[in-house]
Amino acid sequence: MEATAMKTMRALVIGGLLALGSLTNVAIAGPVNVNTADAITLAAELKGVGEKTAAAIVAYREANGPFATVEDLKNVKGVGDAIIEKNRADILLAD
Repeated sequence: MEATAMKTMRALVIGGLLALGSLTNVAIAGPVNVNTADAITLAAELKGVGEKTAAAIVAYREANGPFATVEDLKNVKGVGDAIIEKNRADILLAD
C-alpha cells in the first residue's frame, strides 16, 4: 500500500476505535459513587456532566465533606434537577 493510503487507513481505524470507545462509555455509564470517584470518572459515568462540572463536584466534596443525599449535589454549580434526574439511578453515596 502507498504511504498516503496507509496513513488514511490508520486514521480511519483510530477514529473508529475512538468513536467505539465513546459509544461504549454511553452504553455502560453509571453507577458511580459521587463521594469517592475522581473527576475523570464522574465525567465519564454521569450523563450531562462534563469535565468542568465533574471537577466542581470533587472540589465541593473536598471543601464540604461527602454528599449525604443525591439532592445535595444541587449545591454544586452546574448541577441541577435535570442532571440529577438523568442520573438518579446511577448515583451512589456509598459502596
